[in-house]
Amino acid sequence: MMDFEFTEEQKEIRESVRAFSKREISPLIQEIERNERIPEKIIRGLSELGLLGMTVSTEYGGLEADPVTVGLVAEELASADITCATPTFFLVQCAWGYIFDKYGRKNAKEKVLPYVTKGEAFIGIAATEPDAGSDLANIKTHAEKRDGKFIVNGEKMFISGINEIVNLLPMGGGYVTVVKTERSSGVKGISLLFIPVKNTKGITPTILKDWGRKGISTGGFAMENVEIPEENLIGEEGRGFYIAMEGFDFARGIISIVCSSVAMSSLRYAMDYLKMRKAFGNPIGKYEGIQFKLAEHWAKLQAVRLSGYKALWMLKKEKEGKGSRLETTKACAEVKMIAPVFAFEAINDAIQWFGAFGYTEECPLHLALKGVRSYFWAEGTIEIMKIIVGRELLGKEFIAYI
Repeated sequence: MMDFEFTEEQKEIRESVRAFSKREISPLIQEIERNERIPEKIIRGLSELGLLGMTVSTEYGGLEADPVTVGLVAEELASADITCATPTFFLVQCAWGYIFDKYGRKNAKEKVLPYVTKGEAFIGIAATEPDAGSDLANIKTHAEKRDGKFIVNGEKMFISGINEIVNLLPMGGGYVTVVKTERSSGVKGISLLFIPVKNTKGITPTILKDWGRKGISTGGFAMENVEIPEENLIGEEGRGFYIAMEGFDFARGIISIVCSSVAMSSLRYAMDYLKMRKAFGNPIGKYEGIQFKLAEHWAKLQAVRLSGYKALWMLKKEKEGKGSRLETTKACAEVKMIAPVFAFEAINDAIQWFGAFGYTEECPLHLALKGVRSYFWAEGTIEIMKIIVGRELLGKEFIAYI
């Protein structure tokens, strides 16, 4: 039997997150963008609500939250912070904190995850490199095992949270980092290491200047003979690609919810204007040229939202041992493929309805437009999502790059 209801516990979580977001986040979105950071009081509040790293084990301060509950929280955060900074700060740590908690070694987890849930450290994913992103098998970062340690050389780029780790959070944090432990084995030579970045010898961080979603930083770090304890290996050697895909699926499902929520929040903001602003003797919301677009966007976003929750539900069932890995991957790719596009189109039209005011910084919807645009790339490009869906529909023999 299908059930479109959240549990009573989930409803309570939603109400508490909604109240917090309206009170603490919504009034500060311009400040978040201007100051290029999420205020400490917001991070502290998220931690006090148990939301940071809420997917990790209770022994580290997490809630062991299921994917649907994570999506519900992300929806409320995104509705309040249309810049996408706060929901990104939240979702990245939920997805990759979960992976580290599930596959990491206890000694390594104890040094990191309790600080993540306290809002004192950040955990993210470091996969992309200057010359390799979607083509993950071609990464150059290499880890050589030597005397009980991994010696890592390479560079990661276009990752979230680097300034938070290096400069803003007291305990720093680090990344679930994709490395090659066997140079010539394609994806089968890929492993995952947790690499702490702050004050680590041999690491040189880089902070980039984004034109949107400025409240959470983007950048990278170069590694020269960086020594990482063997206990920081996540999962088995050579299984890193497959473990990473599990994390990407989780993140993609949450991103779809974030995109729909940001866009629907933007449309709600525009609807108030459509009822008030008059042209040719009528509120402009009376005209079909606007009503039809509004209706179409709303329906598309509702479809994205429901597909996003279905993908997260499939992740939940898989976590319980009742789902299919490939079907879940396909569902997450399908919704990630359309979510940022539909959201961007809806916000773009909403800006148009405001006329010249829509092109001023006083109209906040430019923050939403730039925020969701980041998700055309983040956690897998739209083009890669199409390849994944096509592969699952036609079969692996129809993959063009093999």
